[in-house]
Amino acid sequence: MTPAHCTERLSPTMNRTHLRRALLSGVSLAVAVGLAACGSDHQAGAGHDKPATPSSSAFSGEAAANNAADQMFAQMMIPHHEQAVEMSDLAATRAADPEVKELAAQIKDAQAPEITQLRGWLAQWGAPMPTTDGHGTDHGSPEMDHEMPGMMSDADMARLEAATGPEFDRQFLTMMIAHHEGAITMGEEEIAEGANPEAKALAQQIVTTQQAEIDTMKKILARL
Repeated sequence: MTPAHCTERLSPTMNRTHLRRALLSGVSLAVAVGLAACGSDHQAGAGHDKPATPSSSAFSGEAAANNAADQMFAQMMIPHHEQAVEMSDLAATRAADPEVKELAAQIKDAQAPEITQLRGWLAQWGAPMPTTDGHGTDHGSPEMDHEMPGMMSDADMARLEAATGPEFDRQFLTMMIAHHEGAITMGEEEIAEGANPEAKALAQQIVTTQQAEIDTMKKILARL
């Protein structure tokens, strides 16, 4: 029996009821299909237009935001700071002047965390870590073979280690002033030539902090 025959045999009320239900069902189906299509289009579009997640684009962007000057700054400042920490450790047991001991502890507390920060940047940038021969020359790679200003020689360090009391204080202050002046030179070069904002900010911090410490050391040295 065809639908037309079925319709003829239904009452007018039933015809209207069935017709309304059919229409509503048709509308619902159309809406559902339309929404599904929109959802598919949105998902497809999102797949093409979706921006990269922070874990990919942001971090790779940060890693790329550096140049040769930034890398050289980190590679040279690490051993430079390490020697300052070594000198400061000697002051804990050899210095006589309380202000010298306090200043040495201050220098170590400031520079030790900066060494960790600098190493982290080199790892992030995929740059070589520094290796030094103890004379302030970096031999991590041929292009990194540079003299670091203000570094003490092995003979200087041996002489400082052998001193005690007031003699140690004078040697420590004299050497650390020269050491800080070298760090300031390196920091100023990074500020002028670097590209990484964080590295340049650290360089400025080093320049400011170590200049203030130089002023303090000169005053102490003048009264010893």
